[in-house]
Formats: sequence, C-alpha cells, structure tokens
Amino acid sequence: MQQPIDRDSIFTPEQVLENRGRVAIFIDGSNLFYAALQLGIEIDYTKLLSRLTGGSRLLRSFFYTGVDRSNEKQQGFLLWMRRNGYRVISKDLVQLPDGSKKANLDVEIAVDMMALVGAYDTAILVSGDGDLAYAVDAVSYRGVRVEVVSLRSMTSDSLINVADRYVDLEGIKEQIQKNPRQGYTYKPLGESDKKRDSTSEENTPSNS
Repeated sequence: MQQPIDRDSIFTPEQVLENRGRVAIFIDGSNLFYAALQLGIEIDYTKLLSRLTGGSRLLRSFFYTGVDRSNEKQQGFLLWMRRNGYRVISKDLVQLPDGSKKANLDVEIAVDMMALVGAYDTAILVSGDGDLAYAVDAVSYRGVRVEVVSLRSMTSDSLINVADRYVDLEGIKEQIQKNPRQGYTYKPLGESDKKRDSTSEENTPSNS
C-alpha cells in the first residue's frame, strides 16, 4: 500500500506549529481505543492532550464515546476526563439485534466541527473513520486546516486524502502511552467483537 504523503514535509516542526493558530481537538474514543489495542499500549490522556496541542492555543478538546449509565467505573473515568481538559460528548449505547451494544457519534463529531468553524484555525481529528471525510472536506473549504491522527492500518484513504496533515499513531505511541501501573484504563463498552471483555475492568480511574 502506498504510504500517505506528509503534506507538511517542506516545513520544519516549528513552522507547522506557528501556522496552526487556535486548535480544536475531536477524539473518537472508541476508534482510539481499538487503535491503542492494535499498538499494544494504553493511552495516557494527559500526555495525549499535550502531544496533540503541541504548544498551540487550544480552543477545546472533545472526547466522544458511548456510555452505559449503570457502569460506575466508566462514569468515574469520564468524570476524570472532564476534570482534566476534555469536553466529554456521550451517547447512550443502543442494543443491536445480535445482542451487542453500540453508539455511533460520527454525526456529533461532524456537527461540532462545522458549528465551531470560525472559532478555531486547525482541527485535529483523532479517528480513522472514512465516514468523517465529508465533514473534513467541508470545514477545509471554510478555511480550516485539518490534521488527522490515527493508526494507518485502521484509517480510510478517503480521510487521509482530504486532510492537510496525517499523523500515524505508530510514530507517536511512545509519547502518549501510559507508564506501567499508572492511572486509569479506558475501554469502550458494547462493541460486538469485544463482548467477551464485558466482565473485565472497564474505564477505571485511579486515585494513585
């Protein structure tokens, strides 16, 4: 498979940051979790926010996820996120005919990206979902610069093609992963291919 072209390759890292202006971050929580699973790491969300912001002016960082209101551990994780720099956008899980549960937040991500146009200069989208390519293209035509951050093997070519810059999580995993025995863990609930994990520890914040 042909590797994506880094469209910022003619610029130094410093020039890239200077050109970013005010940044808004949009994170697809479930997509990021499965990318981290493929990489064999757990995400440190404090490090992630710092790495994505990169010293630029941050307007807001959104984290989108499906929730089970009865899961106290997940609620604890989301509370931690809200208190540590993230605006959590959640949707109740929906029971599917096969017994699994799922929540799709593509519409919420797309609407927020469009609604805030004019308030930010650069959008950082953490997702590989090709369904978001149309929204990325739309905000680009409104003058927004878009960076896509995701795992290459889980990323749609259509999304990369409309982005101004693409960052492979493989290349920054050491900068955003948790240290052993540190903090909380995050696992999305209700994904059909992960039902066997339902008895394992979910979304556990740590007080240590």
